[in-house]
Amino acid sequence: MKIQLELGRLMTKRKISTKQQKRPLYDNPVSKWIDKRLPIFTFIRHSLDEYPTPKNLNWLWNGGSLAGITLLIMIISGITLAMHYNPDPADAFNSVERIMRDVNYGWLVRYIHVNGASFFFILVYLHMFRSMYYGSYKSPRELLWIVGVLILLLMMATAFMGYVLPWGQMSFWGAKVITNLFSAIPFVGDSIVHWLLGGNNVAAPTLHRFFALHYLLPFLIVAFVAIHLICLHQFGSNNPSGVEVKKAQDQIPFHPYYTVKDLYGLAIYLLVFSLFVFFAPNFFGEAVNYNPANPLVTPPHIVPEWYFLPFYAILRSIPDKLGGVLGMFGAVSVLFFLPWLDRSKIKSAAYRPMFRPLFWVFILNCIILGWVGAKPPEGWYLIVGRVSTLYYFAHFLVVLPVVGWMERPLTPPASISDHYKQKHKRQKK
Repeated sequence: MKIQLELGRLMTKRKISTKQQKRPLYDNPVSKWIDKRLPIFTFIRHSLDEYPTPKNLNWLWNGGSLAGITLLIMIISGITLAMHYNPDPADAFNSVERIMRDVNYGWLVRYIHVNGASFFFILVYLHMFRSMYYGSYKSPRELLWIVGVLILLLMMATAFMGYVLPWGQMSFWGAKVITNLFSAIPFVGDSIVHWLLGGNNVAAPTLHRFFALHYLLPFLIVAFVAIHLICLHQFGSNNPSGVEVKKAQDQIPFHPYYTVKDLYGLAIYLLVFSLFVFFAPNFFGEAVNYNPANPLVTPPHIVPEWYFLPFYAILRSIPDKLGGVLGMFGAVSVLFFLPWLDRSKIKSAAYRPMFRPLFWVFILNCIILGWVGAKPPEGWYLIVGRVSTLYYFAHFLVVLPVVGWMERPLTPPASISDHYKQKHKRQKK
């Protein structure tokens, strides 16, 4: 009798879902007319409403949507600032001051844009560390990871060029130091520097070029984000268990379950973001950059933005100029090969007893590199920087391959549903 009732309930549920699928997408005739010629509403429904998602995702999976919203905020605020900015060395610094003092709510738009850059990097770094912990870069999502690393590179280029635009002391000398690094590249280094600067020195052509590229690159980032989403939807999201979807019970629709979760995370994120914008707008900045650029006065300690500090520490830890440049770019380039350097078939670190502590050692090492990058390259700072640089590359080139070969991982759950049940049992206890 129980079996018959259960079969009847399932058949009724199936009939209801079939009727819902046959029901027109939108009853509004205008929407149906548009959707027939440009299926934008159908695309939204398939991508958000009906998109099947693993049902065991945790809060760490909010980072992607928050980063996308932050990118939108950055583009809108950046276009607004560009309407009032003058990319000329004689007036660039003063135009920023006019935005802060004379433009209606210009101070708010600029603080949103400046702090938005830092929060964008925070979200992307957390998103990448989460992917590394749960093995989201492994087959069949290698291309998804590679496109994400390309987005990181575009973000770095955009942020660096944007940091030069206020034309303060740190902006000017940061541009001079970083662009000069390319001269270490054999044969073509000087040509690259000349192309970047538009001449032999950081001057008006440099500012014009950086302004144009800083304006255009975010739209290129949007294009790569779209490719990133296409790659994501091809195989679906990874999950904390690292187990692929095996049955329909492993998934739930993205809406309303994860849209509500993302909205809750967005509310908390905007609250924290607003606290920095209104109460600590210069927390991530350098006080020296509030002085106009002066080519005749070198700052005592040239420091880039905080999100570049680990790579800046690697650059300075290698004595040779060319070696430092190769090390800095190699620190990002090695990420492209991560799917093939980690040979373990188990994705999630929750079932990898050797990899899990080493992952946290790697996180600590990155924090130490960022701390060293903000200090003068001398004494113990230089020694710590060199040791941390060595371990950074050793983690990818030595630790991951060896651990993947030696490790005896735990047995992951048979399905996402099993992991979901285990998690909820632990929560009830």
